[in-house]
Amino acid sequence: MPDVMPLRLVLASASPARRKTLQAAGIEPDVLVSGVDESLVVTERAEDLCLELARLKAQAVLARLRPAGDQRTLVLGCDSVLAFDGQILGKPADAADATERWERMRGRSGVLHSGHCLIDVGAGRHAEAVASTVVHFADISDHEIATYVGTGEPLAVAGAFTIDGLGGPFVERIDGDPSTVIGLSLPLLRRLLAELDLRITDLWTKVAPGSQSVEPLG
Repeated sequence: MPDVMPLRLVLASASPARRKTLQAAGIEPDVLVSGVDESLVVTERAEDLCLELARLKAQAVLARLRPAGDQRTLVLGCDSVLAFDGQILGKPADAADATERWERMRGRSGVLHSGHCLIDVGAGRHAEAVASTVVHFADISDHEIATYVGTGEPLAVAGAFTIDGLGGPFVERIDGDPSTVIGLSLPLLRRLLAELDLRITDLWTKVAPGSQSVEPLG
């Protein structure tokens, strides 16, 4: 039986890519940015770092929520880092840092880890896990690196690359779930929802032909 109480998903992230990933999958989230200082968390394992940051983001947003009694509210925190050459790479410090990274990454591969923490506010329950995907980078030229860094896109994302933006042509292939690289794994979200006795279809919206209107399902 589907839940009678309507579901609300609050995304604890400023990332437009994460929001678009959910929207493309039929889920329209509310967005509330956590404001967590990511530099405060230090660990030697990329998986531990991204999960701890996802947890902190979800908890920070949870503390600011005032859920309505007639609505079941979920909070989703996410964070991504790239493990490469024994280092944990978040967002580059500046253009020089992004350039140096790409000079090392080109023609090689790394592992993109995305931590997820999903909190069921009313029930006081949570589910969390990390999704990991191997990314194989193209052997791009110095000119391509300089031009890409000059766009500013690599400065705003973990690992200094995207697959859903200007950086897409510079990724030869991935081994794993593509949405993990974008920063929010849809298959993992489905599994976390199941741990909370929910289905991802409970969050779907109904899109009319031609995307003329959107209305909640059921």
